[in-house]
Amino acid sequence: MKMTLNTPKPRNPFVAPGLLRLAGAHRRSPGALRRQAQRELRREIDRLRPRP
Repeated sequence: MKMTLNTPKPRNPFVAPGLLRLAGAHRRSPGALRRQAQRELRREIDRLRPRP
């Protein structure tokens, strides 16, 4: 009696690394957006403050 084993279909080698590093749209992190907003606010305050 012969026995045959079905081999699984080959997987795409690019999918696993993408899932592991959570690949997706390239956006700034929330922390980077907060820092940018703080810098912009500080610049605006400095610009509006009268100089002695």
